[in-house]
Amino acid sequence: MKNTSSPSRFTNIAVLSIYILSSFSLLSYSQTIPVKEPSTPRIVNIVNFIRLLEPRDPAITEDVLYQTVVKQVEIMKKYKLGGTFLLQYDALIDPRYQKLLKALPHDSFEIGAWWEIPQPQVEKAGLKWRGRYPWDWRANIGFSTGYTPKEREKLIDVYMADFKRIFGYYPKSVASWFIDSYSLEYMYQKYHIVASANCKDQYGTDGYTLWGGYWNQAYYPSKINSYMPAQNAANQIPVPIFRMLGSDPIRQYDNGLGTTRQGVVTLEPVYKFGGGDADWVNWFFKSFTDDKALGFNYTQAGQENSFTWDAMAKGFEIQMPLIARLRDEHKIRVETMETSGRWFKKQYKVTPATSFTVSHDLGESNLKTVWFNSRFYRINLLWENGNLRIRDLHLFDESFPSVYTKQVATSNECTFFTLPVIDGYIWSKPDQIAGLRLKAVINGNEVLLAGKDPVYTHPTPGSLHISWPLTSIKGTFEIDLNEKQLSMKLMGTQVDNWYFDMTTAAGVKLPFEAIRDKQINCRFEGTSYVFKATKGTFTEPGNGTVFRLKPQENAIVLDLSAIKKN
Repeated sequence: MKNTSSPSRFTNIAVLSIYILSSFSLLSYSQTIPVKEPSTPRIVNIVNFIRLLEPRDPAITEDVLYQTVVKQVEIMKKYKLGGTFLLQYDALIDPRYQKLLKALPHDSFEIGAWWEIPQPQVEKAGLKWRGRYPWDWRANIGFSTGYTPKEREKLIDVYMADFKRIFGYYPKSVASWFIDSYSLEYMYQKYHIVASANCKDQYGTDGYTLWGGYWNQAYYPSKINSYMPAQNAANQIPVPIFRMLGSDPIRQYDNGLGTTRQGVVTLEPVYKFGGGDADWVNWFFKSFTDDKALGFNYTQAGQENSFTWDAMAKGFEIQMPLIARLRDEHKIRVETMETSGRWFKKQYKVTPATSFTVSHDLGESNLKTVWFNSRFYRINLLWENGNLRIRDLHLFDESFPSVYTKQVATSNECTFFTLPVIDGYIWSKPDQIAGLRLKAVINGNEVLLAGKDPVYTHPTPGSLHISWPLTSIKGTFEIDLNEKQLSMKLMGTQVDNWYFDMTTAAGVKLPFEAIRDKQINCRFEGTSYVFKATKGTFTEPGNGTVFRLKPQENAIVLDLSAIKKN
């Protein structure tokens, strides 16, 4: 999975795998004939980040960690694959890593910064080390969130000065599981970084919660919240943040549902189900390259050296030849984070609309999904057993602050959130799965509408159209998504009594303050916002249904950009 940042995560990879859930402009619909979809870039960054030491296991010596990086270099060279190596400060100042990485070809490899904070960096900045070990993974010790803004500046200046002394230039890519916006802005303004990366969405894993954000690809963060996409260029840090680790777009979201923390289903090569499994890897890359994607598709391969080569070797041997073959077939671009960051900045002035779709699941599973992101919201649609559930919807607001921008983390854990409207993970229990489900009254009976496989197209730039052929009635359910709005319509049938019902597990805390005819007033983490229908109405039918969303003139249109409370 991602970092080895907690002993439970680091030592219980096999145990974690047990918990994987294998079962789990207004843009209204028009008859526009979809244009032929242009070639969409599929970008792969191979990113390996490097720590000097591993205090949680005496068998993992500094030499074991160094030899892990040597092996990573060897296998990447074997398949003529370039990539990015990111150095934690303690590894940066180690002569062995300096010699190894300086010898890499500059035209295909990048050396950058891994932004976890170890003891030598803190002490060189004139600060007191508070950790239990020379590297301590706690959010208030080993990350910039544990330091005041002025202390962050000192830590950055120390790192950058030594990096330039060693390599002759400042790093262009700086990544971490999470970096506060103050640090990102400072790195951009003073040292002109061009790319960053943070952890995939996860809940409680390693004590780090990043939940409800721009799900994949990359986004420009708000100046006051590094996890929140900005809506306007004036309020964004112009450094794209790429989402790391290659999440399973179907299973990762529900993994560990009903527990206090998620397990991991990602492209990371150490995981037996995920990046270390040939069937999963081949399925993931087939969907990544062949299924429809809006804008561009992105994933990050590679692994931190803390897991050691013995644990990741099988996964690397599965992935690297496949990535090389897909590159040679011109199905993917393999490039450094810096290259991807420069391309993104040239291509997009603000965060774009993108999508990640899955038309065929792994093995015999019939699950299908769509993740759609824009600078205003993210949404996930899941088809399970022929039924549609809107599993997730979070809204984005650049004025929603993160406490870590100016304040110091006081806990060994940290949390980053956006604004929830539908949360199929936090609002669920194993026997009560939350979501917005499509229903209709047919012959006097309420039924879940069922259908065949959804068909994805991009009729106009920046939009995604989904046509879902129905089987429970004649007709199709048509869905259109653009960066601001979601519209839905039932076509080719006389059934007019259709609607969405929102249900959750009993007893969960919800953000809804008032459900009105045209909008739901919400409040989360001190911020008020609205979920607004420009076509359609909200009601409270009771009987366990939180709200019902009904069409007007056979259509529902949601304005997901107008979230300010009236």
